[in-house]
Amino acid sequence: MSENSSNKPDAVAPAVKKRGAYRWWLAIALPVWVFISFVFAQMLVVAVIMGLRSVGIDFNAISSSVLETAAAAVIYLLCFGIIVSFPLWVKGFKTTRKDVGLTRLPSWMDLGLAPAGFVIYLLVSGLTMYAVSQLVSGFNASETQDIGFEDLTLGYEYVLAFLTLVLIAPIAEEAIFRGYLYGKLRKSVPIWVAVLITSILFGLLHMKWDSGLLAGANVGLDVFILSVMMCSLREVTGSIWAGIVLHMLKNGLAFYLLFINPALLSTIGG
Repeated sequence: MSENSSNKPDAVAPAVKKRGAYRWWLAIALPVWVFISFVFAQMLVVAVIMGLRSVGIDFNAISSSVLETAAAAVIYLLCFGIIVSFPLWVKGFKTTRKDVGLTRLPSWMDLGLAPAGFVIYLLVSGLTMYAVSQLVSGFNASETQDIGFEDLTLGYEYVLAFLTLVLIAPIAEEAIFRGYLYGKLRKSVPIWVAVLITSILFGLLHMKWDSGLLAGANVGLDVFILSVMMCSLREVTGSIWAGIVLHMLKNGLAFYLLFINPALLSTIGG
């Protein structure tokens, strides 16, 4: 852990000030590129697994928790690698550590602001869910997110689920969304547009589309609010570390409620 000598956070690259200088085409191109890369990485991993099965490799002998963890890690790595390397290879578009918000180690400011942001996120999300449920018929505020890792029984399965959900996913998703996507958009469009685009895409990717729009709308809305808070933390600190810590707190709470103490979740749910 380190502090800058001036005790000031790294500055986020300033957005272009002149209206005519905004590169609005990136407001479409960047989120589409991130979405395509994320889907392609998933399809590639699925194709590899299917290919291995076709040559006789039996995945049934491998724990589903091991497969979930390995697949998640590979998908995130592939996604980030594709997002960064392909534009560099084709057009020479470089992605720097400053773009991603990783020019320094975590600071005490990051660790202090993350819990405060987490509390604000919980309050705003809770109030928003209540308001929308009162206004929109059919909106289910208690729908849970599909995070995999069902029917955990052995100790190592809980460890793998924790590793994937509370460590790997927050670091990878912050690097991709509040790092690459927001960092690039922040230099090309107004801040509020960068926040909205990043958060909308993040919310859409977390929704349960197979259950219908309203069935998974609460998950998308909750994740949207979470993303807005994490974009704000990057804007304040100039880094994604506070967002990573907040994301870990959020996923850690979900892990506890879903796998360690599900009775508490049913009590909260009414």
